Amino acid sequence: MDLDMIKPILPQIILLVALLLVPAVGIIKKKLAVWFTLIAVICAMCVTGWLMYDGYTGIFYGMYVFNDFTGLMALVFLTVLLLVTIMSITGSDSIKRRGEFFALLMGATVGMIFVAGSTSLIMMFIGIEATSISSYALVAFRKNDPKSAEAAVKYLIIGGISTALSLYGISLLYGLSGSVYISDVADYLAHGSYTWAYIVAVITVIAGFGFKVAIVPFHFWAPDVYEGAPTSVTTFLATGSKKMGFIVFFKIFLVMFIVAVPLGGVPEVQWIFAIIAAITMTVGNIIAISQTSIKRMLAYSSIAQAGYILIVLAVGTPYALEGGLFHMITHVFMKGGAFIVVAALCARGLGENISDYRGLAKRAPLIAFAMLLFLFSLAGIPPLAGFDSKFILFSSAVTDDGTWIWLVAVAVINSAISLYYYARVVKAMYVDKGSESSAVKVPMSFAIAIAICAIATVAIGIYPTLVLEWCEKAVTAFLSMI
Repeated sequence: MDLDMIKPILPQIILLVALLLVPAVGIIKKKLAVWFTLIAVICAMCVTGWLMYDGYTGIFYGMYVFNDFTGLMALVFLTVLLLVTIMSITGSDSIKRRGEFFALLMGATVGMIFVAGSTSLIMMFIGIEATSISSYALVAFRKNDPKSAEAAVKYLIIGGISTALSLYGISLLYGLSGSVYISDVADYLAHGSYTWAYIVAVITVIAGFGFKVAIVPFHFWAPDVYEGAPTSVTTFLATGSKKMGFIVFFKIFLVMFIVAVPLGGVPEVQWIFAIIAAITMTVGNIIAISQTSIKRMLAYSSIAQAGYILIVLAVGTPYALEGGLFHMITHVFMKGGAFIVVAALCARGLGENISDYRGLAKRAPLIAFAMLLFLFSLAGIPPLAGFDSKFILFSSAVTDDGTWIWLVAVAVINSAISLYYYARVVKAMYVDKGSESSAVKVPMSFAIAIAICAIATVAIGIYPTLVLEWCEKAVTAFLSMI
């Protein structure tokens, strides 16, 4: 096999080789496993960046293609893995078998990258399951922790249901079109008639992958899993695997049922996603208001953010997809940064309740300020990254015919609602007085990961053009897959 044959999957090969070696490295020395993983991730990122800079487009056996879309999503997933690896350097996350831990993280990331470049429903499903199986083990990694074990059982059961539904829907799509390739199924739907099998396929695929991205009414597992899992794993799930789920939605519904269908798509499917988007963002934000645990609050906030991204599937335009990709990228840094702050404070004995953050601004001023940036960015306050991404995403729904104006109004109102519960945390940090007065010093590895997220949140907010240019190229590459 020559280099040209394996060139499209070089980043995955680097990670696969590393995940096979890292358990042995961890046995030799635990801390060495972290640095070994860090080097492997950086190498994979460099190779991905080199392929993108070169303008490379390659196909691997007709089932996987590397292009600007695949490359951008691969960089997003690798960035998430990099942040989780950096925050694990000091060993303050209560993870003991570190070699196996990093192997599972890399295995999950490989699955995500394969999903991003998949042109086949089979390749897509294999990538999803590679990520899911690794995630089940990651959630249960602290096996002596009852919360972690409970979260893992719930995640495994829900994941099994999700797999069954999505596989059934995929099998129906294959039965209708006679092909597992996304472009062939799209071509069939563009020229074929819509039968009951088609309707069942739509419902089961939405339900199956709806569990993956935690949209209403398939969201109830997320708060329990996010709260029970190790915070480093929660960061990985909230910022990584959910993005993979949205890529699946884009590839199946945006390509098959909207873009590739004449006369502007299938209005029924678009209305289904518009209604789900409105309900998801509303339920997520309203329930987040009553939460006292910051991890559960951020979990419900993630559900609301999923509702915002679903606007892409309701509108179904390239500009909407560009806004969705932009918001997915900014979400990595603002939501990931918030979870890393929580993990850093937990490592120093601070609780997970919002009340435990009282007076934090005096005890850890830089950490409190970083948390303020992340929360206000999630709420969409300018000039932070969340404002730019929400503005583009919401404005994409302002069309000439005014069909989705009501959806824009719902999204804006929900952003205002979210500001209330984010401000509760800021109030606790800056206004309320805490019972402790001693300074809180977080481990250096956490501080570095937080700094990366904070700088990215501010820099993208002030200068969004660079990221938007990548998103625009990614959209063009994505649509070329049709």
